[in-house]
Amino acid sequence: MIVRFFRLLACHLMLVLACATAQAADGIDITLANIEASDEGYRLRTVYAFDLTPGLEQAVQHGMPLYFTTEIELTRPRWYWITDDKAVSSRRTVKLQYDLLTRIYHISTPGSVQQTFDTLEEALLWIRRPGRWLIAPKGALKPGENYNVTLRMFMDREYLKKPLQVDALNNSDWRLTSHRKTFTYRAE
Repeated sequence: MIVRFFRLLACHLMLVLACATAQAADGIDITLANIEASDEGYRLRTVYAFDLTPGLEQAVQHGMPLYFTTEIELTRPRWYWITDDKAVSSRRTVKLQYDLLTRIYHISTPGSVQQTFDTLEEALLWIRRPGRWLIAPKGALKPGENYNVTLRMFMDREYLKKPLQVDALNNSDWRLTSHRKTFTYRAE
């Protein structure tokens, strides 16, 4: 009787964990990702599709800043070595914050001017469709070579205050992430 009870309990726990994992995996979709060569170097063009969970939306409405980080890595395969040659590894974080006094949303990225928006939807649209981001200078890639590109975006919980980081680990509302998107790029 007791063994049967624990088996049933274990099945229920596995079902709950599977549902929580599936819900967390639905976070951010990378709908467009490509690299373009420019005069300054190589720029990443992306489009994301996501909505804030009710918990995240409530946190923003109360003035808590949220940070969205995009990571990209370009590697060149080497047949003669165990690991690939890492050509480019770059990371950019965007901060979204609501000012309770002025009732304006602010978006800031390192090295650029802060943007202001009247509604949360306008601010999220800017995060979902960011401008082209310079990921590497002109001479970083060898022209004609193929590179494997790995890209992901996630809500970065490391920037949250320590008590919220602990809560974010246990709360599925605070897990907003994309799967790793991989594609091949031929350098120009």
